[in-house]
This record gives sequence, C-alpha cells and structure tokens, in this order.
Amino acid sequence: MTRRKQHRFLQNAESHNVIEVGKPLYKTIKGNWRSRYFNNNNPIVLELACGKGEYTVGLAQAYPAMNFIGVDIKGDRIARGSQAALELNLQNVAFLRTDINFLLEFFSAGEVNEIWITFPDPQPRPKQEKHRLTHPRFLDLYKSILVDEGTLHLKTDNPELFAYSLEVIGQNGFADLQYTTDLYQSALNAIHMNIKTKYEQLFFEKGFTINYLQCRRS
Repeated sequence: MTRRKQHRFLQNAESHNVIEVGKPLYKTIKGNWRSRYFNNNNPIVLELACGKGEYTVGLAQAYPAMNFIGVDIKGDRIARGSQAALELNLQNVAFLRTDINFLLEFFSAGEVNEIWITFPDPQPRPKQEKHRLTHPRFLDLYKSILVDEGTLHLKTDNPELFAYSLEVIGQNGFADLQYTTDLYQSALNAIHMNIKTKYEQLFFEKGFTINYLQCRRS
C-alpha cells in the first residue's frame, strides 16, 4: 500500500462523514440515515460507484434541502469526496464504503428517494453482464430501497451499456422512461446543474456525446 493511500484511509477513519467497517454506524445505520446521521427528514439520494464523489458533492451543493450519500468500495477514492465535502462544510453529504451488492444491509425499504449511476464500468463482455449496474439483479435491489415512484438516473459514455440499459429497465419494474443520446443538446440537461466528473469533462472535450436516462420505480 502506498503512503498516499495509507493517508487517505486514515482520513476516512477520522472523518465523521465516512461510514465504513469499524465505525458504530456501519452496523446500525440501516433505516436510520435521517435520524442518526442527517438529523432531518429530507429526501435521500444515492450515487452508486461514486468514485471521488464529484457528483455527490456537486449535487449536495446544488440541492441543500436534500441528503446525498456516495457509495463506493474504494476507500482512497471516497476519501477525496469526503474531504471535499468537509472543506465545503456540507452537512448534507455522507459516504458509505461498501460493495453495491450489499445495499440491503444499509438501507430499508423505501428509505431512498433517488439513485444516480454515473459512468459505471460498462462490463462489456457477455460473461460480465451480471456485473452491470443496470442488470436485473441490481434493478431489484434498487426497487427494494426506493420509495414508490422513486427516480433512477444513469449517465454513461458507453453506447452499448446504454442500449442494454434501455432494454432491461422497462422490463424490470421501472416506468416513465426519458432518455437522450446527447445530453448536452437535450432539455434533460437542465437537471444536471452543469456538474461533470473529471472523466466526463475529458469525454466532453474529446467530442464524445453523453447518454442519459431517468425513470421511476413503478
């Protein structure tokens, strides 16, 4: 392990906005995010595979009356988002370090209002299909924790993953699908508050179009 990673893991251990193994809230937070962490009754929004948390932090700044939780297994990445939120004194941000497969261990039925999936690994090979974050088994997880008519968002530069997602989402308990294959030229861009991850900015500068969809739990 590099010295830089060690430093970031230490930051996570000391940061109240990171929920991870070894902290009391890690085993007791399920169903209690509003009462035991955020201390309010505001809507809860997840960013899955949040990486460095740029979107989590950006949305939290744009929507102070909502609570945001970035979820990722990589502690060194989460540390960057955590520190950014602390430097901005954002009280409506948390980071959960866990595998997305274990969401049901941390969220109760109907505890979440929205889910964002931003630029996930496309898992392009056929044998990787079950690892795609829009695979039916993941969609079932999302339905379990979303409120009725809760919103699911997906942003990706990968056309194959996007086409796959469009196909399976409508077949697995989501409705009111809206989508575009060129987000920045679409009216749907208005809800994004011009927030871009580092990689999204790189894609944009190279001329790639961004695919986006949103739908609701039916």
